[in-house]
Amino acid sequence: MSEETPRIVVTVAAPAEAVWDALRNKDKIRHWHGWEYEGTQGGLEEEIDLIYFTKVDDSQVGTLVLGDGDRFVVEPVEGGSRITLTRSPRGANPDWEAYYDDITEGWTTFVNQLKFALEQHPDDERRTLFYVGTGAASLTDELGVDIRPAGTSYELDLVGEAVKGEVLYTSEHQVGLTVDAWGNGLLVLSYIPPGELKPEGSAMAILSLYGDVDRDALDARWKTWWETHYVPASLPGT
Repeated sequence: MSEETPRIVVTVAAPAEAVWDALRNKDKIRHWHGWEYEGTQGGLEEEIDLIYFTKVDDSQVGTLVLGDGDRFVVEPVEGGSRITLTRSPRGANPDWEAYYDDITEGWTTFVNQLKFALEQHPDDERRTLFYVGTGAASLTDELGVDIRPAGTSYELDLVGEAVKGEVLYTSEHQVGLTVDAWGNGLLVLSYIPPGELKPEGSAMAILSLYGDVDRDALDARWKTWWETHYVPASLPGT
């Protein structure tokens, strides 16, 4: 566990105005934030309201300070924009301190989903599938995903489906892959091996689908695969 305040920096091939709109327009936020769900405390709609529109400061265009102190800064750069998300310091929100590193991982995912949505599907609705569980085996190893640098092409038999695309991003615990068979969709894989914070290991997958992909058939295949490789789990509030 690092004691430094995490910063997530992503460059997007889109104007700063478009990035800012994607952070302040509720309809646009649905295109990239999180995944679809309904839980004990509401669903994606309520989560968006809570995070992006409750006790926030957006008085300065290009800077969004969330209620928990996390800060987005959007700046124009050559070829597009740079998003810098700086986490609030540890201890700033005692109610969520136990999940601090999980939230940082979540922001890594969501900022890259924002990049993907703006660059590949700026006006498109998405559908999502989400899986989470525990297990000692690496998720990328189990799926046969070879981690390569961003921009690298790949072809893979993925849970019984021949797919191809490019590596969108990699981080310490994550990889994002574009997937042609999902309407040029996105697969985000996250795996944290067993350790002090995650004694049983933690695996997560988010599938973003576009167009006329058969979501139910895809869900059936992935759910069967997931339940044979990991112990299904749930996140707080879901």
